[in-house]
Amino acid sequence: MKAEYDLIVIGAGSAGLSVSIAMRRFGLSVLLIDRNDNRIGGDCLNDGCVPSKALLHISRQVHQARLATAYGLNLSGEVDLARVMQYVRERQDVIRAHENAQYLRDVEMLDVEIGTASFVGPKTIRINGNETSAKNIVLCTGSQPQPLKASGVEQVNVLTHKTIFSLNDLPRHLLIVGAGPNGIEMAQAFRRLGSDVTVVGHENRILSKEPPSASALLQERLAGEGINFLLSAEVKSFTDAHTAHIESADGQRHTVVFDQVLATLGRTFDYDDMNLAAAGIELDDKGRLRLNNHLQTTNQHVFAAGDAAAGAPAGERYFSHAAELHASLLVANFITPVFDKSLSYDHFSWVTFTDPEVATFGLSAKELTERAVAFETIEHRFEKDDRAVVEDNQYACMWLLVEPAGLNPLNRKVLGGTMVAPNAGELIQELILANQQGLSISAFLGKTYPYPTASKVNKAIWVEALGSNIPGVLKTAVKWLY
Repeated sequence: MKAEYDLIVIGAGSAGLSVSIAMRRFGLSVLLIDRNDNRIGGDCLNDGCVPSKALLHISRQVHQARLATAYGLNLSGEVDLARVMQYVRERQDVIRAHENAQYLRDVEMLDVEIGTASFVGPKTIRINGNETSAKNIVLCTGSQPQPLKASGVEQVNVLTHKTIFSLNDLPRHLLIVGAGPNGIEMAQAFRRLGSDVTVVGHENRILSKEPPSASALLQERLAGEGINFLLSAEVKSFTDAHTAHIESADGQRHTVVFDQVLATLGRTFDYDDMNLAAAGIELDDKGRLRLNNHLQTTNQHVFAAGDAAAGAPAGERYFSHAAELHASLLVANFITPVFDKSLSYDHFSWVTFTDPEVATFGLSAKELTERAVAFETIEHRFEKDDRAVVEDNQYACMWLLVEPAGLNPLNRKVLGGTMVAPNAGELIQELILANQQGLSISAFLGKTYPYPTASKVNKAIWVEALGSNIPGVLKTAVKWLY
């Protein structure tokens, strides 16, 4: 470790790895710090995206196997959760082979220190008893799960996304508190593996950041698989380690007996060990780093990325690809400061990896209304799509927010939207590209899709919308030209 670096990055999760590797490849001296070599890769590798998607993959295979019994196959036995979790860990190990301290030192030529860093000055930190400084410092310190608060909760072993993958025995009844993406993904995974599942949500619907129609469609599908929902409700107390008392907003009371409880209630932050005051770094009233839209803290030499950037005025985005966006912004601003860019989520997208998936991108109806941007909502159901018919996915649907038709309906642009369908996260990529690049709907109409690809719905929506609303003047012109 040197006395001074061009850049110090604290936290080796998605954001920290992206910033540090990119800056080192540009030839700068970089020190990367993480508290634990086994935590390199951050939440995404260790507790989030990678293990959860591996678990969802297995649960989908189990579910498909059960469905196949309708065609004459016989299925017996129960899921061995220990073997499932072994598969999850094996997938993590494949990725961990290039996300560890020694690899980063040997291959990426980074200086890597394992330990807890704390500030001793505006540009100086102490790590493992030594002090070092840098022109700039980036905090990629992640977040922690919000604790479950209820009377008697101290009697209960409350699981979070950081501990649920340590289970080796399948719960007979899993109680999930929180109806956001993490909770809903785990609800379906464990239900398909064989657990009874009850989801308690504070709001009146699941996935409250999605359009209500999309939330309702997914909830209907999940309820059809046997997941029980208690919405507009909260856990009031635990009378013992396996009994929860839940109260709905309308006063109804429910008692749920469970084997395990999983809390997915959002994120919180812990900077107690970092001595931020020594660097003049302030927190907001929610305990987040106070940032501007350049991801700069109240210390002009200290920045944030990933979950640690939740305090930016642009808003919170707890996703690994948000960390990628933050890293790209910081690297661009570091190496081309004359073209300083601000953080924007106007073209941001995300996917909830249930089955069906829920994929959302661009601006929401609420955001467009707040900005006084005129738009129309177009709904397209997959019931007449041949690929959806043969795969029994006719329930799928998408809702797109588009510019008003105007004089040339083919020149409209896509402002945002949501799709609920199997593989929606893949199907919607064309629409995300159109949104980011400002392509008009004529780009879809001019494309010939191989039949019967599922992504043809991205053209079908426009054919349906335009075919039923061709202006009279255009029909007259066509008739005259013919």
